[in-house]
Amino acid sequence: MSTTARFVPLVDVVRSGFTECTHYGALIALGPDGESILELGDARSPLFPRSTNKPLQSVGLLRAGYQTASSEELALASASHYAEPQHLAIIERMLDAAGLHEEQLGCPPDLPLDEQARAKMLVNGLGPRRLCMNCSGKHAAMLATCQRNDWPLGTYLQADHPLQEEIASTVRDLTGAADAPLGIDGCGLPIIPVPLDGLARAFARLVTAPSGSHEHAVAAAARAHPELLSGTGAPDAIIMRAIPGMLCKSGADGVFAGALPDGRSFAFKISDGHERARLPLVRAVLELLEVAQAADLPDSPVLGGGHTVGEIRSRVLPVAR
Repeated sequence: MSTTARFVPLVDVVRSGFTECTHYGALIALGPDGESILELGDARSPLFPRSTNKPLQSVGLLRAGYQTASSEELALASASHYAEPQHLAIIERMLDAAGLHEEQLGCPPDLPLDEQARAKMLVNGLGPRRLCMNCSGKHAAMLATCQRNDWPLGTYLQADHPLQEEIASTVRDLTGAADAPLGIDGCGLPIIPVPLDGLARAFARLVTAPSGSHEHAVAAAARAHPELLSGTGAPDAIIMRAIPGMLCKSGADGVFAGALPDGRSFAFKISDGHERARLPLVRAVLELLEVAQAADLPDSPVLGGGHTVGEIRSRVLPVAR
């Protein structure tokens, strides 16, 4: 039976005995049969899934004829990578194999998300690079797909480009999202509004897809290489290492989706977009789904003066309509 509410507090920040409830949003959890187990807030209205939709976009790339040399490359095509050395090496290999170069990437130049990689670039007097933008693996795969189909390279960011039309069709197929005006994501690509329930169902489709399908290939690559999908010590990598067979993907603005091998799935949106709510909430949802390994996920401490002075706890409390 599902529970519904307009808004729900998602986590408490507990500091020195004082509790401050700060994060609100919406959440849906589905059983293996796709039926709602828990529904809080508005999980049915479209929102921009941000980078959570990258595995779905990768399915669209494969449907459009994208060919990868390895599962590592497919993981990078679905990634919000941290621009660690292993990430950059694989993306450079993807570009070289297609006869492409970094300047053709349509994503904006950026510094690495990984602190050490970013500090090393700055110390060496280097500035932002397109290759270091967290979406560059996806863009490299898109360019390679265009190259293979003899589609224009310079306009691949446009919504009416054949590649983007194929990706949009795939995302709508996987999520059941209705036609709606598109947005532009942070990397410059079109983004399709998707409701949380559709996002959860799409992730369930990926993890339960039969071997040999495009959906299975994307899920298998991500689960085999969680550090490539994100970064060393990143939340997505921590979660997938702790929960065998799980597929999950974070997105900006507090969006997250995940699915277990039997098809149980969930998606949520933290309305204030704060990242610190993410892990405690994932842990709470996995406990709700009776995943024993949820206890292995790390705590989320609150630091003060270099010391732990509190913790972040998940709590779901419906608010009056």
